[in-house]
Amino acid sequence: MTGGRRGACALRHKTMGGVRTAPLWRLTLPLGLGLPDTAGERELAGRRGRHVPAAAAGASPGLHLGDTELGRELRQQQEPAAALVLEALSGKPTEEQKMPEVPGLKPANPPVLPAPQKADASPASSKVLPQRPRKHFRRGPPHLQIRAPNTDSKAGMQDEAKEQAAAPGDVLQDENTQRTVISWRGAVIEPEQGTGLPLRREEAPTKPSLLVTRMQKEAGLPNERQKGVIEAFRHAWKGYRQFAWGHDELRPVSRSFSEWFGLGLTLIDALDTMWILGLKQEFREARTWVSEKLDFKKDVDVNLFESTIRILGGLLSTYHLSGDRLFLRKAEDFGNRLMPAFMTPSKIPYSDVNIGTGVAHPPQWTSDSTVSEVTSIQLEFRELSRLTGVRKFQEAAEEVTRHVHNLSGKKDGLVPMFINTHSGSFTHLGVFTLGARADSYYEYLLKQWIQGGKKETQLLEDYLAAIEGIKTHLMRRSEPRKLTFIGELAHGRFNAKMDHLVCFLPGTLALGVHHGLSADHMELAQALMETCYQMNRQMETGLSPEIVHFNLYPPADDLDVKVKPADRHNLLRPETVESLFYLYRTTGDRKYQDWGWEILQSFNKYTRVPSGGYSSINNVQSPNKPEPRDKMESFFLGETLKYLYLLFSDDPNLLSLDTYVFNTEAHPLPIWAPA
Repeated sequence: MTGGRRGACALRHKTMGGVRTAPLWRLTLPLGLGLPDTAGERELAGRRGRHVPAAAAGASPGLHLGDTELGRELRQQQEPAAALVLEALSGKPTEEQKMPEVPGLKPANPPVLPAPQKADASPASSKVLPQRPRKHFRRGPPHLQIRAPNTDSKAGMQDEAKEQAAAPGDVLQDENTQRTVISWRGAVIEPEQGTGLPLRREEAPTKPSLLVTRMQKEAGLPNERQKGVIEAFRHAWKGYRQFAWGHDELRPVSRSFSEWFGLGLTLIDALDTMWILGLKQEFREARTWVSEKLDFKKDVDVNLFESTIRILGGLLSTYHLSGDRLFLRKAEDFGNRLMPAFMTPSKIPYSDVNIGTGVAHPPQWTSDSTVSEVTSIQLEFRELSRLTGVRKFQEAAEEVTRHVHNLSGKKDGLVPMFINTHSGSFTHLGVFTLGARADSYYEYLLKQWIQGGKKETQLLEDYLAAIEGIKTHLMRRSEPRKLTFIGELAHGRFNAKMDHLVCFLPGTLALGVHHGLSADHMELAQALMETCYQMNRQMETGLSPEIVHFNLYPPADDLDVKVKPADRHNLLRPETVESLFYLYRTTGDRKYQDWGWEILQSFNKYTRVPSGGYSSINNVQSPNKPEPRDKMESFFLGETLKYLYLLFSDDPNLLSLDTYVFNTEAHPLPIWAPA
């Protein structure tokens, strides 16, 4: 979804493209007036509610990188790491300093970082079966090499030398300054009971376990539908590589690019997708760019939420899958530069931070932050602390979670959309939605509980309360098909409007059932999945609009949904195929694969640009004139195509739901386990 989910309008915070100019935002939601009713009114809203100006808005089949030249190269990069420096939390960061090394970590993998065991755990059948709760075979993805490199290499040392040379003066030696620094020499620190940070080390094996090796040998070739996803990715990557290399987003129609942060968002967002799809050459080229060109020491404002889920999440995920320390070094550097955002009176972070100057600030129009943005960074910051041993990341993010848990202004577990960074209180009370500005709050309650080994009962309680609140206040059925949908509530008045972003919910519900929650949640998940499919199917292009309104009374045209002119665009969003992936994994019903295949064919027919890339379109109701918007969101490669590839796989252990939890940008992070 992922959470989040993004785009240039009412996006699950997923959009923001174009060249960034100041001021970026204009408030479109007057106090007390409820939710914007159309995507046109939300054209200033970012992917999950952030405000942006409207105007800005060949590898061989079966390739497994662990057994390839690229995999061998990456395994040879285990030289001692130069210590990264902690950025100061004040407005002006201190100079980075080179510190002595101490034992650190290798990336997590199932044998070292297993999912929580259950008493009735049993090996999976040799047949292709869906994953089901309490019957889990604890093992990692057979298609992926997930061990860290085991030997020192000149290549890795050269990478570090290049990084330091590229930014002279960034690293100064100061023997008198004491800091917590982590090196990566083959030691693994595992978490204590609950979510406490790891305090003990365990020596990692000197080579991949026999289980991981066997899984790699057993991995099969991609099937025909997966090959279709690989072909689509290569076509999209062709356009990005040729016309937008190193820039944030491709503009495929004009064969140019747009910048948001100037940090290569599409490239970073797509790193783990390339690894999962086995695209050796593309991954190697992208890694070289990260090593030689990606520099976070630049005077640019970034959105805390969007940069966390895309950049930090993407780097952490790629580190875990590849074992390449380059990505962890980059992740820690970037995480340090985000920390000034938390320096507010309430500890509720500002929406924006300058990663070069360390100055954080709210939008121009308000001191509020978006609830979904401040509560959808926890998976990434918690994992960064677990890997580095630096507590501040996890502590800052979890303080936000605790604060929101204790706030008044909720309605049976539902939360408002905005929170004030000075007072720490909810604002715009009485307005509740599962669309932009609130969606991934609910997603991350469940996923943090899963990530931490199902020990944080407060998170689970908040999630379960919210689901009951959704059923009570936001769930209705349409006419004539009786489709179950999730609307919005503003000051007691129900609006039968549903963002495409809300289609993350069936997948989240199914994930909860997979991890032992009530079977009633699966019934709701399946009903909502049908609705999200119909949001696509009832459109002439087979692609869902950004927003639909459901008929509560029998309509004249026999359709359950109606679309306003300002809402009929499609941003290549992942939410529907994301939930299809979860529903197929948890039920084994192949109709979900078929629905996903239909959507991929629609993307190919109406959004594919011949010269390379895919473009968002303005009109899903006009197959003859869909009107390309000349924008390929980074999440199309980072989420949409990744979820389609996983959906079409019949191997439940390819990124097993018992081993990984996906952040809201579809970047898989390991599930923790007790020490």
